[in-house]
Amino acid sequence: MRFLIARLSSLGDVVCTLPAAVALKASFPGCEVVWCVDARFAGIVELCDAVDRVVVWPRSTTERKVLLKGVGEFDFAFDLQGLLKSALIVGGVKAKQKFGYHWQREGAWLFSQRVLPDPTSLHVSDQYLDVVRAAGASGERAVFGLVPDPKDVAKVRAMLPLGRDLVVCNAGAGWTTKRWPASHFARLADILYTEGFRVAFLGAGGDREAFEEVQAHGAHNAIDLVGSTNVRELVALVSIASVHVGGDTGSTHIAAALGVPAIGLYSVTRPDRSCPYGQRHNTLYDPRGLGNIAPEQVVATLKAAIGHNE
Repeated sequence: MRFLIARLSSLGDVVCTLPAAVALKASFPGCEVVWCVDARFAGIVELCDAVDRVVVWPRSTTERKVLLKGVGEFDFAFDLQGLLKSALIVGGVKAKQKFGYHWQREGAWLFSQRVLPDPTSLHVSDQYLDVVRAAGASGERAVFGLVPDPKDVAKVRAMLPLGRDLVVCNAGAGWTTKRWPASHFARLADILYTEGFRVAFLGAGGDREAFEEVQAHGAHNAIDLVGSTNVRELVALVSIASVHVGGDTGSTHIAAALGVPAIGLYSVTRPDRSCPYGQRHNTLYDPRGLGNIAPEQVVATLKAAIGHNE
């Protein structure tokens, strides 16, 4: 059997969709799973052991038409993004059946059959699983199949000083309303450094401004790795950390996918739907605003997560 998954972006959403590929591969041994993704996030899909072929979605309309003709026919095609850009991929391929994530926008419902989530599927990863379950896949719990490349792990280890437990922090997020205050991150970093932790800040180049704001409030002993890794290396870096601290952003979901304790800081998004998967107990939530989550609360949750309770 052949399956196509269309999920182009963004980083955290691509990570949260990986269990769909794992469920298909586990349910249909010998099948081929093809994933169409934005070039910026292809590294994540490349590291998933359930994906057989990664197709990078071209910018050119002509190249897109050629690609869709060349990928062949599928038994099932899945639109797991629910936007016009992903719907056009599913609509443009030959497949016996086409299913889509229930939140369909921009006319996406014209190209695939909407699959409503099971009432028990609260987390978005479980809702993506519901879509492939409609094709006969099984699996009660999301498994991500995300495997860091040993070469990437060796490279990021060389970037770090030797020391005790490594805490990686991400001060950035796609929305400013998802960002914990810079002063809080600085206070957290200073507390952890004083207690003997290695503290590193990670993120893409676009997170530089957020990190510099943290530095303006302190955190002068923090290791600066912002913009220093590509997507594959980011996975490797998170994989060697003792714990990750961040909001509802890509690296938080990478940590959860790798089984690394992820301290989630949430306010504007519902944690039951988008917290680090399986780690609701490590998620601090205050609907009044992220500023109400104190650094000391984060320290206590972090220590409990890695067994450093006093």
